[in-house]
Amino acid sequence: MTPQEHLRRVRVWLAVFLIGLVLAGLTAFPLVTEVTLLHRLTADLPLPADVHRWIDTVHAGITEMDARYPFLAYGTDWLAFAHLVIAVAFLGPLRDPVRNVWVVQWGMVNCVAIVPLALIAGPVRGIPWWWTLIDLSFGVFGIIPLLLAYRHIRALTATPAAAPATA
Repeated sequence: MTPQEHLRRVRVWLAVFLIGLVLAGLTAFPLVTEVTLLHRLTADLPLPADVHRWIDTVHAGITEMDARYPFLAYGTDWLAFAHLVIAVAFLGPLRDPVRNVWVVQWGMVNCVAIVPLALIAGPVRGIPWWWTLIDLSFGVFGIIPLLLAYRHIRALTATPAAAPATA
């Protein structure tokens, strides 16, 4: 594989990761709308009773929070903003993956760090096990494009530099 092909693949995998990161960030802003829509769309679906109860609980909590304590949504606004800022950090590896490989490594570390956070904070906050698995999937699915990009970055670093042109 040529260095140009490795570079193209790095950029494709980083773009996949970036799209997911930006979408995750943007969807953290309209929580009330999203949860209300989820509540309506799943009301008549043949889902397990535990799933319906959880969606009902989340819907009640989010709508009451919005009505009585809207300032609490400011925390999820910052969560959304953090996703977008992290996405900006990945513009460096898009431009120069070899020099900015540390950003990709940092992203992989953060994907792994999702596991203990979800496994510890989930039960502490009363999150159902099946929802914790969904949270864990962000780390599992997030690390895949980063690992693939990292593999191609390592191949780029192993490629000998082009010989300088002679006069």
